Amino acid sequence: MNMRRMSLVSLLLALLFAITACSGGGKGSGSGKTLSIMWWGPDERHEATKKALDLYTQQHPDVKFKPEYMAWDAYWQKLPTLAASKTITDVLQMDAAYLQEYVSRGQLEDLSDIDLTGIVDPGVLENLKIGGKLYGIPLSQNAQGIAFNKEDLAKYGIPLPHKDWTYDEFFQWAKDARAKLPEGKYPIGDTTTWDGFNYYQTAMGKPPIMADGGKTFTLDKDLFMKFYQTYEQFRKDKIVPPADQAASFLENDPQADPMASGVVMTRGATTGSVSALEQLMPGKVGVVNMPTGPAGGGWAQSTIFLSVSANSKNKEEAKNFVKWFVTDKDAGKTLGLTRGIPINPEIYKELEPNLEAKDKLGKEIYDQSVDKALPFYSPAPGFTEWVDAYKKEMDAVTFGQQSLEQAFDKIDKLGKELAAKAGS
Repeated sequence: MNMRRMSLVSLLLALLFAITACSGGGKGSGSGKTLSIMWWGPDERHEATKKALDLYTQQHPDVKFKPEYMAWDAYWQKLPTLAASKTITDVLQMDAAYLQEYVSRGQLEDLSDIDLTGIVDPGVLENLKIGGKLYGIPLSQNAQGIAFNKEDLAKYGIPLPHKDWTYDEFFQWAKDARAKLPEGKYPIGDTTTWDGFNYYQTAMGKPPIMADGGKTFTLDKDLFMKFYQTYEQFRKDKIVPPADQAASFLENDPQADPMASGVVMTRGATTGSVSALEQLMPGKVGVVNMPTGPAGGGWAQSTIFLSVSANSKNKEEAKNFVKWFVTDKDAGKTLGLTRGIPINPEIYKELEPNLEAKDKLGKEIYDQSVDKALPFYSPAPGFTEWVDAYKKEMDAVTFGQQSLEQAFDKIDKLGKELAAKAGS
């Protein structure tokens, strides 16, 4: 009789244990995992992200987080150390400027098996892939476009820029606008940075200046001379500001911003940056996509991602989390615009009724740019020196200190040397 009672007690305990194990997991996987995660940003982003992590744990009680967050500079100082010791967090925020570098180091997990149908535009998704694989889940809509002073353009009888204008139309528009503007005002600004020309080179169907992690360097001389000879003539014709004035511009400064100060009618802007310009000149800012060529023009994609460490011991749970991060509507409301316009259109619809004009302008840049967009090209690892040299040599051209031919030779020579170094 005692044996029967003991057997019955054992059976009841086993059943109780099984029921407890099944009921404790909620939506989670029942594995009792702790995911480490790190990101950079301002305090507003930190607070919103911590709330989102709490929300995930509420929905998945068996998953907890070990968060780490810091400012931009501290983040990129710490990450290389973690990479060297293979101790990068399970989930990490990644920037487009560094994505390829960490992929080349073998530090990031392939996330191609995460289904993003209906969340990310297929063309954008294809542009994000490296070697046919996806290494970061895009978090926000971002794009490069051009902002313009629609109030002043209307005042001087100048047609507003139109979507999908070509480079030829852009240059002609600048010439026509110059004829209607008073002295001291200019239709467009000068350009001396590498990305300004890279937009043109890729729009014309040529490869980007840097590719294959810096192993391939292509600076098309014919296009280079044609592009910058146009601007050389524009300086003579006062279509762009003189070099000394251009050097004094400071974007988003009320007095020194080229456009907010009323000196230049247009300037480059991204989805993320145009809001600051709108705050400086409320109601006066219009936006249009970058000029295009046969291959398209500009870029429209996320530049901020969540990635998973290739050395993570919790890869599947990490993948579940990063997909949740861009699909859960409650998470979307919690995160708001702390990482820009949400990549998920459904979440954007939820937020849109409460957005300010400055935020809607950013969305308009993306919407205008996405159908013609080319990939976002960041400087290759090891090319910081070249990027600085490019601007230095082109600034010297604008001040009449050297010829275009001399600048090209120096820029091209250094680029090829760095590419050879990367290849070896």
